Amino acid sequence: MKHLLSIESLDTTDLQQVLSLSARMKKLRGARNAPQPLKGQTWAMIFSKSSTRTRVSFEVGIDELGGNGVFLNANDIQLGRGETVEDTARVLCRYVHGIVIRTYGQKDVETLADIGKIPVINALTDDEHPCQILSDLFTIQEKLGAIEGKRVVFLGDGDCNVARSWIFAAARLGFELRIAAPQKFQPSAALLKRARKMSVAEGNIECYTDVFEAARGSDVLYTDVWVSMGKEAESQERLKLLAPYQLKLELLNVANRGALVMHCLPAYRDKEITSEVFDAHAETIFDQAENRLHVQKAIISLAAS
Repeated sequence: MKHLLSIESLDTTDLQQVLSLSARMKKLRGARNAPQPLKGQTWAMIFSKSSTRTRVSFEVGIDELGGNGVFLNANDIQLGRGETVEDTARVLCRYVHGIVIRTYGQKDVETLADIGKIPVINALTDDEHPCQILSDLFTIQEKLGAIEGKRVVFLGDGDCNVARSWIFAAARLGFELRIAAPQKFQPSAALLKRARKMSVAEGNIECYTDVFEAARGSDVLYTDVWVSMGKEAESQERLKLLAPYQLKLELLNVANRGALVMHCLPAYRDKEITSEVFDAHAETIFDQAENRLHVQKAIISLAAS
């Protein structure tokens, strides 16, 4: 796996390889024999979008793998101020050994990978958030065992980057995914068609407008912020339409016993999730956040190999 551009572009073997290596990375963290595949390497971290967990986990991960991370925000480079993505790729591949990029356009990530001669990791775009979903899958695997046969329910904006990556993960791995969202915020028919066409299990990806029907018998209840970066102008409409899709205690009452509550953070308490539910499931949510480090170390190691 040279690049991680999207969940859609990975095959099942790639996904399973990342999850397997993530467990080893977590176990060996801090050990004398911990692998350092980036020894002598420098990786660029291009962040057009701000972040807490993504930036810190990647910087720490690159360091623990023996490498050096150079952080570049939108004000540090010429990208977007006249220089093309193609020329940026040609320059950076002469200086660094890999690129982690968190930006708006998926096409920019794909162009960097196509033109440059070094690994490119998608740390988030408006289309997908592959590192997050790989970390989520790893967390579910730790707490519930294999994802096969599980029912995951995503509540809220079903057409956001996190939801899209969940859809392609379900297609690749065959677990049941239910998207609970108002009609306006459900994934497009074209995206669902692509995912269902590549799915290893027929009928495992479905959309619901009834939140209780979707949550019934679930093993995982998952939500994300309702107003993502770049959507601030829509905040009032979003908050109104998405209010019935709040992750609240009543939904856990129809889920399976021991169901996980997950949130990729930051959380806006008493909007997409109640404080009561968040605090009761904080251990899982912050384990999920920690696992970003271990999973991203696995991703970088595989890309650098």
